Formats: sequence, C-alpha cells, structure tokens
Amino acid sequence: MSAKPRKTVHLAAHFPGVNNTTVWADPESESQIDFDSFVHLARTAERGLFDFFFLAEGLRLREHRDRIHDLDVVGRPDTFTVLNALAGVTDKLGLAGTINSTFNEPFELAKQFASLDHLSGGRAAWNVVTSSDAFTGENFRRGGYLEHSQRYRRAAEVVDATRALWNSWPAEALTVDREAGVFSHDVPETHYRSSQFDIIGRFVLPPSPQGHPVLLQAGDSDDGREFGAASADAIFTGHGTLEAGQRFYADVKGRLAKYGRGQDDLKILPAATFVLGDTEQEAQDRARHIRRQQVGPQTAIAFLEQVWGRDLSGYNPDGPLPEVEPADNVNITRGRVRHAKDPRAVADAWRAKAEAENLSIRELIIDVTTRQQFIGTPAAVAEQIDAYVQADASDGFILVPHLTPGGLDEFVDRVVPELQERGSFRTEYTGSTLRDHLGLSHPEHSHPHRYLSAHEGARAS
Repeated sequence: MSAKPRKTVHLAAHFPGVNNTTVWADPESESQIDFDSFVHLARTAERGLFDFFFLAEGLRLREHRDRIHDLDVVGRPDTFTVLNALAGVTDKLGLAGTINSTFNEPFELAKQFASLDHLSGGRAAWNVVTSSDAFTGENFRRGGYLEHSQRYRRAAEVVDATRALWNSWPAEALTVDREAGVFSHDVPETHYRSSQFDIIGRFVLPPSPQGHPVLLQAGDSDDGREFGAASADAIFTGHGTLEAGQRFYADVKGRLAKYGRGQDDLKILPAATFVLGDTEQEAQDRARHIRRQQVGPQTAIAFLEQVWGRDLSGYNPDGPLPEVEPADNVNITRGRVRHAKDPRAVADAWRAKAEAENLSIRELIIDVTTRQQFIGTPAAVAEQIDAYVQADASDGFILVPHLTPGGLDEFVDRVVPELQERGSFRTEYTGSTLRDHLGLSHPEHSHPHRYLSAHEGARAS
C-alpha cells in the first residue's frame, strides 16, 4: 500500500484586535486601530507565506453589567476600509473579512467583496457570520428580529443571492474591438427570488481573477456544519484537541458528497494560539504568564458572572467558587455569546472541576477558557501543528497572537522555517490568488443554492 501523501499546512493570521486573547496591557502591545498596526501584521504574515489575513467584525460595543467591556474601548475600524487599504501594501496575501449576513443586503455585499477582489487581484474572502442578538440588532433598521432557527436560512439566501450576482456575467459578456472603436457588453439581468429577497437587475462588476471571493464560515451547530459543507470554501472552527478536531473534520467532510463536492473543496481551519521558548520549560512558564495576563482578576469574575447571571464582584478571584446558585439573567452580558445555555449544569460541572483540582475562580476560568494552544520550542510547535494536519484534525490553523501588532513575528521567524524543513509548508507563493494559496478551484460559475435546495431552496434565473 502506498504511503498517504503529505498534506500542506495552511496558515492564516487573525488580527488580535478586540478579543480575550489580546493582552492590551503588555508593554509591547501597540495601537488596535492605527493603520500601521494592520500593516505590520499583514506584512509579517505575507513574509511568512501565509494564506490570508483575517479580520473580525464588531457591530456594537459589548456590555457587561451595563458597562462597556474593557477590550471594546479601543474601538474597531470598518472591515472593508482596512482590507481595501491593505490590498495596496501587500502583493500575495489573502484578505478575509468577517461580515454579518443578518444585517446586510446581497447586492451591497456582492459589490463590496467583488470590489475588494478586483482591487487586490483576486485575494478577497468573506467570513459569513449570523446574528440573532436583539441587542446588536438595535443598531440596525430591522433590529434583532431573527430567531436562532432562521439565522442560517437568511445566511443561505444571502450567500445564494450574492453568488447569483457574482456569476451573472458570462465569459463573453465583454467585447472589445479597439480598431473599430467598439466596446460592447451583454450582461443579462439577474432574477433572484427567495423567501426574503426579490432581486432584478444587472450586476456592476465582472468576475475577478479568482472567479469570486473565497467564502469562509464559522458555526458549530448542525445547521452551521450543513451550511458550511454546502456553501463554504473554508470553515473557521474552535475545536481544541486532536480527537475533537478529527471528529469535526470527519463529520463536515463527510457531508460534502451530497452537495457534489470533493474532500479538497473545503478547508477546515481552527483558531489557535502559540507560545514559544528556547526550552520546553521556558515555553510552559511563558504560557502560564500570558494566560494570567489574559485572565486578570476582574476578567475572571466577569466570565463567572456570565454563567451565574448575577453580580459576583464581592467574591475573591483567588478564592473558591460561590456557593450561591446561578440566576436566570441572560442580559447580564450583552453583545457577546454567553458561555452557558444551561447555566446550572455548567456551574455544577465547574464546581466539580474546581473541587477535584483545587482551583480558585481565576485558575478555573484560565483553564476553561483556554483555546487551542501550541506550546514549546519552535521545532516542537512545528511538529504539533504538522501532526494535527497529517492526522486529519484540520487542514491548517488561523493563528491568533496575543500581542498587537508584533505577536506573529516570532512565529514567522522561528516556526515557519521548521515547517518548511519538514516539507509541510510552502517555500514561495506559487499562485497569485487566495484560491491558489488554499488549493481551491477557480470557478467559472459556482453552484448556487446547494444548501437551499436541500432545505426547500430558492430559485435564481
């Protein structure tokens, strides 16, 4: 039996910005909104031959106990503004933006992403997310009207309509005869009708160098997995162990065939952090220090309050968990996902864990909020990352540094050469588009309404 061919590791860089990985108080942390910060991380990722730069989105400042969450105070610039600017200071790096499908219209999204794709030479990607959060929806005309069960219905129709617009220009749509001085075009009208949209018109841009932008998706529910298998080119997930990653990988890839897709048509890219050291002990010590920076005393109490649904500010973060039972107060934190659908069950599990391991509140929160981490020497971290990819637990990782903007520098300088030495990572870009980097086909026309057709689909003509 022939040996299984070695898979290429795909890497992307998440701009740290506003999230609980960011250590904004570290002396090496710089601005979250100055353009130089975005440029630094993007150019570092491109120097490291990464597939793409990944930017999150914030639609409302989050609140906890009626106060602005501390990380949100720094602000978050508009995604398209940043990515279009980065297109001018990078050459090969893909540019991925998180844009909500609940509060945006298909024609506008199609135009904005197609514009970025053209301006960047075929390097754009759209991370499709949804929201059923009425608090966030208050910033929009329609408000937070969507129930959870309707989020992916709308997302599927938005993606379907957007693709119909992107694919509406046939190859022969433009005819140029310079000698005769004739520039003619024959772009058919797009007629798209679904439960939420009725679009009749001609799209304003031809296909980009990669056909149309890459589609990313984040969502772990069954609907989210189905939507990703039907419509996404890559899935951004959070599964943190090898076994959990393998289960997710097998489940989602196993859904592809019914949509006429192959195993290589979808990349699975979990989020991960990393900590390096010259020795294993140094890396472990550094990782513990960083986690304590990320989960300070006030942060530990705030995370606990999200589950308990009550004010716990009187408790010592270095003391035991409260004996009081969780309250039924889902609005203690607004604008972000609560950590518990069943607070009492989570509280019971956390109490059992804290008692068994003799953990304080802060120690417990550090433990339960730690995402996938690669810790060790550069060679060891490269080996860990490669092992996940070769074992089909992922196709690569979206790395989330803990510092803005220089947190990726050490990885590029020290781990990328180790991956290259293992034969698992490119030594140069071999294509110019993001689809080239990810090993995805360049569609002349994508396959619209695959997810919808399996769920009482829409019609596009």
